[in-house]
Amino acid sequence: MKVAVFGGSGFIGGHLARELAADGNEVVIVTRKQQPRRDGFRYVTWQELEVNSEVLEGFDVFVNLAGESINQRWTKKAKARILNSRLKATGAVASLVERLTQKPEVVVNGSGMSIYGYSDSDTFDESSPHRLSDLLARTVDEWERKAETIRNVRLVKLRIGLVLGDDGGAFPLMTLPYKMLVGGKVGSGKQWHSWIHITDMIGIIRYCITHKEVEGPVNCTAPYPVTNDEFGRQIGRTLRRPHWFPVPAFLLKLALGEMSEVLLEGQRVLPMKMLDYGYAFQYSTLEQAFHNLLKRGQPS
Repeated sequence: MKVAVFGGSGFIGGHLARELAADGNEVVIVTRKQQPRRDGFRYVTWQELEVNSEVLEGFDVFVNLAGESINQRWTKKAKARILNSRLKATGAVASLVERLTQKPEVVVNGSGMSIYGYSDSDTFDESSPHRLSDLLARTVDEWERKAETIRNVRLVKLRIGLVLGDDGGAFPLMTLPYKMLVGGKVGSGKQWHSWIHITDMIGIIRYCITHKEVEGPVNCTAPYPVTNDEFGRQIGRTLRRPHWFPVPAFLLKLALGEMSEVLLEGQRVLPMKMLDYGYAFQYSTLEQAFHNLLKRGQPS
């Protein structure tokens, strides 16, 4: 199988590219800067594709995970970069697909669970309406509408939750206070964390690639979301560290500005489509995920 991963140098894309290459697939990573071939795949720049789309002629799969990180202070310029990077990358993929004679069988495009809006009481699945009351929800809505311009191929939109891995993403920073013995709930602690282990994140992408019946939005979350308070308590139990030092909401707002809403607000999102299709989660509970991510190298 020939797979092009747009944004393949990031946390999720890197895991995906390495796993696909290790299984013998031909993998090309599309990135901003040319890099030497390594780890079983080669690199192509966006600029190269603009002048020579034939580089990806006949590829079976496109996976687009490109976009500016939201883990930064949301200045006016940062907000514009977060939105525009996603729209530009997805628009470029749509243009590329249109130009190709041999189009990919499927395009798996990144998206986010933020499209459902924040709530401490409601539960969301793929059929839930969009609530466009905040920056991230509006960003994801525009992102998905841009993805709909990708024509004449099967399209999957990955509504990605909080991805847990020990080598990237937000999780290492979330565990740091516990390792320093100052872990505790954030804000009220009642906000939901809809999380997924990196292994299942990659598993869902691969399932979407190989199962032709899957299309449209797919929630990439584990079956059992938890509140922020329970999330922290489970870190403490796994690491054998106290969960006692609460972080007031106003301090986060002072430190992070508008970006603090990512930590202070949440959504209870369920992966109903994957459950209905029979995808078998390797890490369906937080205890299983933390035992894998946090116990490695810890004394028994």
